[in-house]
Amino acid sequence: MDNQRNLILAVVLSAVLLFGWDFAMRHYFPESEDAVSADVPANMASREDVPEARLDPQAVSEAVVAVDIDEELAKPDRIVIEAPEVVGSINPVGARIDDIDLTTHRQTVAKDSGPVRLFAPAGTPGQQYAQFRWLGDGVSLPDAETQWQVIDGDKLTQDTPVTLGWNNGAGLTFRQKFAIDDHYMITVTQTVANSSGATLALRPYATIVRTDANASKNTFNVHSGPIVAQDDKVEFGTDYDDVTEEGTVPIEGRTNWVGFTDIYWMSALIPETDQVASSTFRAQGPQLFRAELLYAPVNLPAGQQLSRTTRLFAGAKESAVLDMYQDEGVTKFGLAIDWGWFRFIAWPIWQVLIALFDITKNFGVAIILLTVIVRGIMFPIAQKQFKSMAQMRVVQPKMKALQERYKDDKAKLQEEMAKLYKEEKVNPLAGCLPIFLQIPIFFALYKTLLLSIEMRHEPFILWIKDLSAQDPLHFLNLFGLLDFTPTGFLAIGPLALLLGCTMYFQFKLNPSAMDPTQQQIFAFMPWIMMFVMAPFAAGLLIYWCTSNILTIAQQKYLYAKNPQMRELAEKEAAAKAAEREKAKG
Repeated sequence: MDNQRNLILAVVLSAVLLFGWDFAMRHYFPESEDAVSADVPANMASREDVPEARLDPQAVSEAVVAVDIDEELAKPDRIVIEAPEVVGSINPVGARIDDIDLTTHRQTVAKDSGPVRLFAPAGTPGQQYAQFRWLGDGVSLPDAETQWQVIDGDKLTQDTPVTLGWNNGAGLTFRQKFAIDDHYMITVTQTVANSSGATLALRPYATIVRTDANASKNTFNVHSGPIVAQDDKVEFGTDYDDVTEEGTVPIEGRTNWVGFTDIYWMSALIPETDQVASSTFRAQGPQLFRAELLYAPVNLPAGQQLSRTTRLFAGAKESAVLDMYQDEGVTKFGLAIDWGWFRFIAWPIWQVLIALFDITKNFGVAIILLTVIVRGIMFPIAQKQFKSMAQMRVVQPKMKALQERYKDDKAKLQEEMAKLYKEEKVNPLAGCLPIFLQIPIFFALYKTLLLSIEMRHEPFILWIKDLSAQDPLHFLNLFGLLDFTPTGFLAIGPLALLLGCTMYFQFKLNPSAMDPTQQQIFAFMPWIMMFVMAPFAAGLLIYWCTSNILTIAQQKYLYAKNPQMRELAEKEAAAKAAEREKAKG
C-alpha cells in the first residue's frame, strides 16, 4: 500500500515538474528572434551638471512615425560602406552611421535569408544608429539635421577612409573622418578648428540610439540591453525597463566603453584611452533609448583645433574578435559575452570546442569529441563510483538488518550505520561525485550554446541544421507533415527520445541496490527528462546522449572487469522477479 502511495506521489510530482518546467521555460526563455536625435543640453560645467535630456519634436517623431527603410536607404547622397564583414552607408544628414548589415551572418538558417541588419535609420521599425557631436554655449554647432559635405573619399572601405565637413559660418570648421577595419570597428575622428577670434568652451560627445522593439529577451542568466565597462569591470545590471522607469541612468566612474547588447550582437562606443570619459543611458521616447559617451569640456583658443577619436563597435559578439580588440587595448572587451558565474569553466570549454572544430570543421562532431574527453578525464572517478556502489550493494543485507533492529531509535541507527560504513570502507556519497562534477560542465555547455554566435546556424548531420536551436523534427506533427508545431515539452524529437532511451538503459545497468519505490521513481525519471530536455538546443542533447552512451559502455566494461558484480546483479534480479510472481499468485 505504501509503495502504491509513493508511486502515485511520484507521478503527481513528475506532472508538476513537467508543466512547471514548461511554464518556466516559456517565461524566462522565450524563443528569441534572429533578428540621439534629441540635443543634449549644453551646460558644460561638470558631468553632474548635465540635466535631463529634452525630447525635441524630431526625437518624438522618430519614436512614433514609421519611415520606409527602402526609401530612406535609396537616397542617392548616402556614403557607401563596403568592408569584408560590414556593408551599409552613412547618412550625410546629421553624419549618422545608420545602415549596417553583417555580411557573414544570416537572418535565419536558410542560406538565401540575407545578412543580419544591425543598424537602421531613425524612424524605421528596427532603428539603431550612431552620431558624433559637440556641445557648447553661445555657438552654432552641427545638429541632427545638419547637412554634412564630403571632403575626402567617396566610399568607406578598410583601405579608403571618408571625411565629412561643415562650417558654421562663424569661425568654426568641423570635420569627421571615418575609417573601418576588417571586422566591425569604425573609427571616427572629430575635429573642430577655431578661427572665430575668441576662446570657446566645447565638449565632444557620441551617442548610440536604438529601439528595444527588436531586442533579444533579457533573462536572469543572459543579459540583453544597456551594457557598460567602467572602472575596469563590465556591468550587466541595467535593462531597458530600468532606463524607462528612471528616465536617466548615469554611470559612475570612468567609462571604458558603453552601448547596447543583444545575445549575439552589440553596438558600443569606445573613447580614446588617454581621455577621461563618462556615460549615461537615457529614455529617448516610446521604446527608444540612447547611450551617451561624453568627454571632458575643453577651452579651445582662437587659431587652434581640437580632435577626439572615438571607436564604434557595431557587429557580432564573436569571442575571438572581441578578444583581439581587448588585446589591442579595449578594456575587458572579451567580457561583453555574459558568461556569468560559470565563466571559469565555460570559457575553457569554449576554447576546447573551437580547437576541436578547427580540426573537424563540424561543431556537432566537436561536441561529441568534447564529451569523450570529459568522460575520459572523469573515468578514474567513475571507477571509484562503481566500486562504491558495488560495496553498497554488498553491505545492503547488513544495512537492512540494522534498520530493522533500530527502527525505533533513529540516533542509534545513524551511529551504527556510520560504524558499518567505516568497517566496510564504504563511502555512500562517492556515487554522487561524478554527478556533481558534471553539473557545472552541463550548465557551462548550455551557456556556451546559448551565447556563442559561432555555433549559431551551425549544422551537424541530416536534419540538424542549427545546433543552437532545438531539434526541428517532432513526432506529434509527423516530422512536419502536419501543419502545426508542438509546444514546449511536447516537442519530442529523435534526440529527446534517444536521450530518454539511453538514460533508461544507463539506470538499468546501475549497480546500486534500490528499494521498490526508488526503482519506480528511476523507471519514470528517463522519460521525465526526455520531456524536460526536449526544448533545449540540439547541441546540448547531443552532448547528453553521447555522455549516456559512453556511461553505458563504461558500465559494461566495469561489469566485465568485475564478473562477481554481474552475477550478484543477476541473482538479485531473479530473486525480485520470483517475489513479484509470488505476490501475483
